[in-house]
This record gives sequence, structure tokens and C-alpha cells, in this order.
Amino acid sequence: MPSFLRLIFLTLLAAPLLAQAEPPAPSNQAGTEHVQARLVASQATVAPGQRFTVALEQDIKPHWHTYWQNPGDSGQATTISWAGAEAGPIQWPTPSLQIIGPIVNYGYEGRPALLVELTVPADAKPGGRFQPTAEVKWLVCKDVCIPEQVTLGLDLPVVASAADAKASADTAQIGEWQRAIPKPAPFAVQLKAAPQGVQLSGQTAGPSEKVSKAYFFADTWGAVAHSAPQVLKAEGSGWALDLPAGDEPMAAGKPLSGVIVLTTSTGEQAWTVSAPMPEGAGKGPGPAGLEAPAATPLPTPAPESDLGLLPALALALVGGLILNLMPCVFPVLSIKALALVREGNHKAEGLAYTAGVLASFVLLAAVLIALRAGGQQVGWGFQFHSPVFVLVVTYLLFLVGLSLSGLFEIGGSFTGVGSGLAARQGLAGSFFTGVLAAVVATPCTAPFMGAALAFALGQPAAVLLAVFLALGLGLALPFLILAFWPAAQRWLPRPGAWMDRFKQFLAFPMYAAVVWLLWVLAQQTGPDGVALALMGLVLIAFGLWCRHSSGASLVGTGAAVISIALALGMSVWIKPIAADVRAESATETYSAERLAELRAQNKPVFVNLTAAWCISCLVNERVALSRPEVKDAFAKAGVVYLKGDWTREDPRITAVLKAHGRSGVPLYLYYAPGAAEAQVLPQILTPGVVIEAVSTPSASPRSSS
Repeated sequence: MPSFLRLIFLTLLAAPLLAQAEPPAPSNQAGTEHVQARLVASQATVAPGQRFTVALEQDIKPHWHTYWQNPGDSGQATTISWAGAEAGPIQWPTPSLQIIGPIVNYGYEGRPALLVELTVPADAKPGGRFQPTAEVKWLVCKDVCIPEQVTLGLDLPVVASAADAKASADTAQIGEWQRAIPKPAPFAVQLKAAPQGVQLSGQTAGPSEKVSKAYFFADTWGAVAHSAPQVLKAEGSGWALDLPAGDEPMAAGKPLSGVIVLTTSTGEQAWTVSAPMPEGAGKGPGPAGLEAPAATPLPTPAPESDLGLLPALALALVGGLILNLMPCVFPVLSIKALALVREGNHKAEGLAYTAGVLASFVLLAAVLIALRAGGQQVGWGFQFHSPVFVLVVTYLLFLVGLSLSGLFEIGGSFTGVGSGLAARQGLAGSFFTGVLAAVVATPCTAPFMGAALAFALGQPAAVLLAVFLALGLGLALPFLILAFWPAAQRWLPRPGAWMDRFKQFLAFPMYAAVVWLLWVLAQQTGPDGVALALMGLVLIAFGLWCRHSSGASLVGTGAAVISIALALGMSVWIKPIAADVRAESATETYSAERLAELRAQNKPVFVNLTAAWCISCLVNERVALSRPEVKDAFAKAGVVYLKGDWTREDPRITAVLKAHGRSGVPLYLYYAPGAAEAQVLPQILTPGVVIEAVSTPSASPRSSS
């Protein structure tokens, strides 16, 4: 028989045997470019009907992450499809926050282990093999997201009974992973309705334990806004956590469940909790009339500043010095100049001016501390969010302008005091000049201030107060140096008749500041608010004219007081209008969803977070962002310009600022195509800085994660 016929004959004889042979089981280990995976069993041998634990261990490449059962704003949970065995649900270890720009996800880095309970078929034959297989799929992300999958298997001998089954060498490791799975909380929790969602509250494990940090991971997507701040509050002897509603909040009566992570003096512990949703829960953190977006950055888990107290104090001092050169402080320079050329006790005036500045910054810090204790997210310049505050400052600057124009004297005859108190009135004038300087400085942010303020707002009250005092000292320092340094005093001009003309001239910067504040008010309240403010200015001018024309008589002074009171009373009718969502020409309104959409399309994006009351922002827009050469660079590079308005406090923008370590505007971000993170531009822009940023060659294309 020829050799090839013998080969065919042998093959035909072996075919039935090959058909009856079981295929080899898949390996318990497999890997992709970014994740190495393996199955780890608690048993070395198994018995029919036995239930045991299997772990899927993932070794994830550094700086990449996979996802929890609720992936958060984006992503996809890991799935395991079993064949050849009955499998229970995945037991998930506590996730961590994965923050990528404005997106907050829940997932894992490093070497997580997902546990599953497997049951051996009851009809498994002793002496045979138990060979279940698992098709594992995951999404692994860094600056791009890549779906990956592997097939894994086990090959375990089957013995006659559970008494004969032996544990594997990995039993201890399995036990360690099991201890990392959150267990049911040993305390009860409750949910009650809150304006923006619900409030979760409970007691600590021990009566002496105080919760310093808390975060709730809802196990259902959309039940809680993943990217919104979760504010921790004291609730009697326990704790309470505000949970803003997500895109798909649970219906009343349905259980809201998840993992609560509590940090106490004994360390960090994670517990599973569940409570029924109450009636009347709020609808999320968005402003009234607008649907709250799901994708806003989370300030609470933002990396804490490791700047340190001494560097923060130094940066605050330098920032305060530079603040004197910012355009928002320019109107007050007129009052400083007149105080410096006035004859008198320069040292006392310098101290009085410094005291006014420092007192104002202490008051500002105290208000910030109080608001923060109440759970509010506030930042630098927060008071200009209030239209009433803007209106009062408008009146104040208008009064200063009228005084400089000669209609009346602040601290002089208007107070009705004698000339014997003139020196004391001069000190009072210097003090309130310092107060005014501090008030109008708050809508500006100078270089070096951002890092110092971001550090301060995350520290205890004493540290925050120290940083604010350093900032105030920097603002007052130039005036203080001139007051105490004799050589510097020789630079001051001699008093003379020119002072009256100079004084009247310097009234016009004050009037210009009034116009600016009216424009800010228009952004906040619309035409009606501006009309009320203008009527208030008319009343103030009328009242002061009555007093001036009557020779400061009792009737004229009374008319002035009544007019000013009526002007202030108009603040009752000042109401903020809803956010204007109309975008400028070639400019889109910022939203986290729009940013994520553009980044998914691999488009370059420039984000400008600004406010109408921030003069630094307006100057940057005039001298840089509105320049033709910058617009041409945007058009050439295909840059999409997103603009976020913080004029009326918006918690979504506050969260973006905190996510980037800032306490206030301006904030400029450029997302190049393929870039993992945004490039943060300086707070003081030039056309060259912007053009250089958008002209930088982009990285490889990316997908949103």
C-alpha cells in the first residue's frame, strides 16, 4: 500500500477518537496591550455541586483604568460571561474616582480583583475535570478608550465529595480580596429630600468617631450626579451628605443603594448602604429653569494643594502687590494719590489705610469661612455674584466721584464736625480708602494669587485667614512704604493749587467705574435692574444737591438722607435674570456635554471661564481674545471657542475651577486634539500666548473617556 494511502487510512481510523476527545481548556491567564488578566480559584479540587470563589485579577498598565459597575459619566463596566458553570454576580471592590477634565468616572487602577461565586454542576463526574470558561470584556482608558476582551478558563479535578476537595494555595489571597469587598453597613442610613436632590445621613460606627470625609458611589447610573460636589455636614452626633440628583434619579419609594466611603479617626472604611427615596427630592444642581447636566467636574476629590503655608503666604503677598497694578484697582489710585500729596501725618495715614485693607480682608475671609461651613462652594470675588452688592458698590463709587467733583466732602463738613477733628477725620478717610481699595480689588485676580487662594480655600480657618491677611498686606504695602520711608516721601509732589484741579480730574475714573458696574448689573438683572440703578443714582445726586444748595441746612441734610435711603431701598426690586444661553458670534456657550462631544470628535477646544464683574477677564478679552490675529489663528486651527459665564454664580463652573485648582476666574483652558489634559494658560493673556498655544502641533487622535 502506498505511503499516502496508509496515512489516509490511519487518519480515518483516528477521527472517531479525536471527535470524542475534549478540547483543551483555555488558560487561566491572558493579556492585552494594557491589561493582564488571570483567574484565581480558592479550590485546587472541587466536588459536584460545590460552591467556591473565583477572582478575576486585572493588572492594569500604569495611568490607565477600567470601570466599576456604575462607570460614572462615561465608560463601560467590566463584564464576565461564564460557560460550563453557574455563576453569581460580580462582587466589586470599592472604586476610586477617575477624573479626566470635566468627566468624573468610577473605576480601578493598579491590580483590582473582581470576585464571583461559581457552582460546580451537580452531575459532574468524580475523576473528571471541571473546565468552566469566562469571556471577559472591559474598557480601558487613559487619554483614549480601548475596548478589550480575553477568554480565560479553569481546569480543576473533580473529587467525590466536598470533604475530599482541597483548597488552593491562593486561598489566603482570595480571603484578602474578600475583605476588600464593602460589607453591609453596621449602622442605619436615611434619605430625606433636599433642594438639589437628597441628603444621605447616618451614624458612625462608634459614638466618638467624627467623619472628616465622605463620598457615596451610587451603584445605578444617573441616580446621583457623578460630577457634582457631595457636601458633608454634621448631623447631630452623626453625618449627612448632600447628593445632587443625576440624569435619571430614582423614583420615590425605590431604593437608592451604593457604597459609602467614610474617613474617621480610625481610617477609611467602605460600606454598602441602601435606603428608599423620599418624596419631593430636588432635581439637581443646575440653575432654575435649566436641566442640570450630568458631566460637571467634581471639586471635592480634586487633588489637594501641597503648596505649604509659607509658599502660599509669599505668593499671596506678591499677588497683593501686583493687584495694585490691575485695572480693577485703578479707580482707587486716585484717592491714594490725593492722600499722599496731602500734608499731615503720613505714617498715621499709612497705618490707617493698611488697617482698612486688612479689616476688609479679615471680614471677607470670615464670610468665606462661614459660607464654607454651611456647605456652599465659593471662591474669590464671590460677593459680586450678588446684584445687590454690585448696586451698593455702584452707589459708593458714584458718591466718591461726586465728592472729588466738589459737590460735598467726605469726612469734612458733611459730617457736621468741627475743624478740631480734622486730623482724626483724615485718618478715618485713609481707613475707608483702604476699605474701598479692598472692595473693588475683589473682582480681579493677579498672577500668583490663584495658587495661594486655591491652597487657602482648602485649609482650616486659621490658615485661610493668614493667607488673606498676606494678600491684604501686599495690596497695602506700596502705600505703607511711601508713608514710612522718608526717601520715598521726597518723591511726592509739593502741595499747591494744582491739587484741586487734579482732584476734580480724578473724579472721572470713578464715573467710568460706575459705568462698568452698571454694565455688570445689566448682565445680572437686565434692563429693569439698570433702570432701577440709574434712578437710584438720580436720587443720590438730587439729595446731595438739596443739601449743597441749602447750605447744609437741617432740611437739606434730611432730604439727602431720605434720597439715599430711597436709592438703597430700590435694591429690594433688584432680581437676577435667568442665565442667557445665547452665544456670541463664533462663540459657543460652555457645557461639559459640549466639551466632551467636541473632544470625542478630536476637535481643538479653547475654554474661557469669565465673569462680567472680572475686569481682568474683560481686559484679556479686549487685548487678546478679540484681536483679529487671534481669531484668525482660531479659524486656521479649527478651534472651537467655548465661553462659560460665572457672573451669576453657577455651581457647574465653580466645580470646573476647583477641579483645576482655582478659586475664581479667569481660567483659560486649551484642549489640543489628542491631548490627555487641558493646557492651562496664564491669567494675563497676550495675543502671542494664545496663538502659540493653539498653534502647537497636536498629539495623536483620541477618544473621549
